[in-house]
Amino acid sequence: MGDKAKIITSTDKGLLQTEELYQYILDTSVYPREPECLKELRAITSKLPRARMGTAPDAGQNMALILKLINAKKTIEIGVFTGYSLLLTALTIPDDGKITAIDMDRSTFEIGLPIIEKAGVKHKINFIESEALPVLDQLLKDPGNKESFDFAYVDADKVNYKNYHEKLLELLKPGGVVIYDNTLWGGSVALPEEFVPEGMLPTRKASVEFNKYLAADNHVQISQVPLGDGMTICRRH
Repeated sequence: MGDKAKIITSTDKGLLQTEELYQYILDTSVYPREPECLKELRAITSKLPRARMGTAPDAGQNMALILKLINAKKTIEIGVFTGYSLLLTALTIPDDGKITAIDMDRSTFEIGLPIIEKAGVKHKINFIESEALPVLDQLLKDPGNKESFDFAYVDADKVNYKNYHEKLLELLKPGGVVIYDNTLWGGSVALPEEFVPEGMLPTRKASVEFNKYLAADNHVQISQVPLGDGMTICRRH
């Protein structure tokens, strides 16, 4: 049998070792269920120079399932880019649900905004153009915001993930979920530093430290999954 035809039977690592198998999952389970507005936004995003910053569709599908499982209604998103994950969340939560969406660059959000408007979910979104930490601090000044959020999604500057985590745990309800994206950082977290491109090293270091921090955090139950660029799902105790 050729390499591509081998059936992987090892139990010590995942099955997704070929592009063909990943494409099979997309074609069979992800793309057929992806709403047309998300397909449109993904297509537009794919043409941008920083297209890799967009949420992977299989990771988005997983996120939508979690949102439904916990009956999320009040959510927060740090790092929006063109808004794929934002639109996905807005489509998933109830009509009276609310999303606080924070990003330093409104121009990328406005790329996806016409699609969000066409989908009829703009009223659920409060977009704030800002660094995230000052917004989180402002939210925490209102006692009504503490332990009031059902869900959070973070796809932003990795060096601040620990700072975001500490504040988000104050905002999340017990049983609330926060998902951190890019926690495997292109697989570089498992490589010796000498094999990692120089431009990836600072974020690789931050990701390795954050992964260790989460693993030791007894305030949350975690599951790190190899979707997209790695996602760590945390449920607050």
